[in-house]
Amino acid sequence: MRIFVQLIVVISISFLLGGCLYPQAEKLKSQVPYKAQIDMVQSAVDQFQEAEQGILPIDTKDAKTPIYHKYVIDFSKLSPKYMAEFPENAYESGGFFQYVLVNVENDPTVKLLDVRVAQKIQDLTLRLNAYRQANGYPPFKERLANHVFTLDYEKLGLKEAPTVTSPFSQKELSLIVDGEGEIYVDYTPDLYEALQKYEGEVKQGDDIREILVETSDFVPAYSLAYTINQERTTPVFLEQ
Repeated sequence: MRIFVQLIVVISISFLLGGCLYPQAEKLKSQVPYKAQIDMVQSAVDQFQEAEQGILPIDTKDAKTPIYHKYVIDFSKLSPKYMAEFPENAYESGGFFQYVLVNVENDPTVKLLDVRVAQKIQDLTLRLNAYRQANGYPPFKERLANHVFTLDYEKLGLKEAPTVTSPFSQKELSLIVDGEGEIYVDYTPDLYEALQKYEGEVKQGDDIREILVETSDFVPAYSLAYTINQERTTPVFLEQ
């Protein structure tokens, strides 16, 4: 009898734990950039484009929209005809990734944009706007290039500088600001690493963010343009 009771207790605990852990497991699934999901969306995009005589299944964006945010895939145009359901890790499904297209003119290719970056930038923008309303200008600290600066985070009421996690390297990246008060992610560490490994040809004036796009499943969200220095060894901000 005692053994039977113990068995019932073990089964009950296992059931309860399984019920608690299942939602967490499902949540984690929505956060992982599965290659299979990217391939599924790519196939659907290719089929849609062929059926629609070159039209792409994207939202219409303003011409001034930054290039890596401009061609967001509209899943309502793909599902259910070209794909049964939205990807589990897509923002539209509660995930952390927005599906976008790059190289739309020659070879439309599916990539991921990490929307968690947007939340960090939005939070900092609220603090920055409040400071500007009170003081008339952003709390610039260090000049990194023409019209590119770091911020004095203490003046914004922060104990330490906020960062975002890179989708490329998982490193923590700094946030920077331009002369207009727009906040961006500084991808210099990722670009430096990418340059060390890249075997293609790069010259001054090229936007080297394309190396990150070419060699990964992601796009550098909320980024300024970068090129290389004269020695072709170090990423620097590309002056427009």
